[in-house]
Amino acid sequence: MRQTPPPLMLFAAGLGTRMGALTADRPKPLLPVAGRPLIDRALDMVADAGITRTVVNLHYKGEMLERHLAGRDLALSWERAAPLETGGGLRQALPLLGHASPVFTLNPDAVWTGENPLTRLMAEWDDSRMDVLVMLLPAGQAGCHAGKDFLLGPDGHIARANGQLSTAYLGTQLIRTEALADIPEPVFSLNRLWDIAIARGRAFGLIHRGGWCDVGTPEGLETAEQMLTESAEDA
Repeated sequence: MRQTPPPLMLFAAGLGTRMGALTADRPKPLLPVAGRPLIDRALDMVADAGITRTVVNLHYKGEMLERHLAGRDLALSWERAAPLETGGGLRQALPLLGHASPVFTLNPDAVWTGENPLTRLMAEWDDSRMDVLVMLLPAGQAGCHAGKDFLLGPDGHIARANGQLSTAYLGTQLIRTEALADIPEPVFSLNRLWDIAIARGRAFGLIHRGGWCDVGTPEGLETAEQMLTESAEDA
């Protein structure tokens, strides 16, 4: 992989509805896990990977996130009218990302232990073979996630799981951005780009070397804090 890390898109525009009352007065990325907001944990991981250009998209209670992030070396991509989902949000942010390809994307609503997944994605990326490289965990190892996203082949190719118990997508990836220009809708998911890459045989996955927990529900908060406590005790 290139020596200069690609830029990163941090998805922080979601409504956080699965959190119920916990997100009535704040956006989900500002929820604390073990005393630290989710978005700060994510940005620590970004800094540790040496990534120097980061864009954060904003919508729900975005002013709170804007104040929290003030003074940091990153750019904000506002989705004021309505959330654009991951694909539409990434396409809108491309000018702020320097029209780069590939780019990292990262969901802040998860907690990680072990190896930095961004560093690993960068080390394993192969421009000649890949349009997408996603980080995964097998079913049963991904906290608070059913693990029915992708089938991972022995050569690293991924295919849709179609409901089979297989691997869970962990919310971070490297992905080429050129195909965004071919999608006419303003609001769409990056699932569209995954399907294109799978059809071309250019979609790959990696198994994360460490722990992970989705923090999308109140139960996920408790599981994530327990995972962090156990990881600290084992260190």
